[in-house]
Amino acid sequence: MATNYKLERLNAGRDYIADNYQAPLSLSGIAKYSYMSPYHFLRVFKDTYGETPNEFLIRLRVEQAKKMLITENFSVSEICEKVGYTSLGSFSSLFLKQVGVAPTLYRRKLWALSTEAYRFPSQAIPACYAYHFLGKLAN
Repeated sequence: MATNYKLERLNAGRDYIADNYQAPLSLSGIAKYSYMSPYHFLRVFKDTYGETPNEFLIRLRVEQAKKMLITENFSVSEICEKVGYTSLGSFSSLFLKQVGVAPTLYRRKLWALSTEAYRFPSQAIPACYAYHFLGKLAN
């Protein structure tokens, strides 16, 4: 368990990742920002948050990509670049692993729920309510 001082430094590193998820990040750079060695930062981060900094970064990027796939009209390649990936194949593989469907299929399924082309109702609406609201429940 991290002490308060270490927790503050860890939080600074975690905030740094969250603020710069679109940019290429390295473990040594993030650890340096938190005034820790990379190995110590990695170990304490995993012990404290239950995931590695890279897993946290991937989760942030995929969550942002999910939002953009639903609410923006960018291509999947453009979204891939906007969330910090340079390889569309890597992005698609990680997205599929995290979400369970490919980015294009994810977009098609959610856009199919909307009556407005290329738009899905606000992200704040829970999917179960959106299904009910749009009359898409199985009859």
